Amino acid sequence: MARKTKADAEATREALLDAAEDIFFDKGVARTTLEQIARHAGMTRGAVYWHFKNKADLFHAMSERVHLPFEELTRELDAPQQGRTPIETIRLTLRHALMRIEQPRHRRVLSIILHRCEFFSDINPLEMQHQLAQDCYCSMLRHFKLAETSGQLAANIDAIRAAQMMEYTIGGMLHDWLRTPEEYSLTERGRVMIDTLLDLLSRDTPLAAPSPQP
Repeated sequence: MARKTKADAEATREALLDAAEDIFFDKGVARTTLEQIARHAGMTRGAVYWHFKNKADLFHAMSERVHLPFEELTRELDAPQQGRTPIETIRLTLRHALMRIEQPRHRRVLSIILHRCEFFSDINPLEMQHQLAQDCYCSMLRHFKLAETSGQLAANIDAIRAAQMMEYTIGGMLHDWLRTPEEYSLTERGRVMIDTLLDLLSRDTPLAAPSPQP
């Protein structure tokens, strides 16, 4: 019986998060009330307060329910990749991240954070956006530094400039796509943009590794 009660509580919590995602997406975070979320989920406001302290707590739980693409990207870029160059690690991880962003829940949550969230209580959308971008940038920078050290980057490009160019490309493309996601495939266009930029940043023939000193 206890196991069923726990499952029921989890199902209620998930239903409330689903409802919050729907209403936040339609109305924006600031204009959404807990009463609207409860009604959309077919529950009372008391059910909301049983699981969440306030709207900000509910919003953060909704955001954390999906692993946001850049957070996942950070972990993947930091994970050891056997047999891959730093450039290929960046290329493949970014491709995979864009594929996940096209999934409905990832797209909706990211769209809420970027385009439908205003300053409210302890919700700071600009800080959230900055943290997502900064985490992604720092991870890419580490891998571009490895590429620079191994002679993979073009002679006129350093790791900082390479990471900045990739961050601006991905960030700009995401903001553009989220406004009208039905107009083109983020995965397909993103693959072209990523491959083109990495080709421009890469040296045609990597430098040979220095010989060990006797």
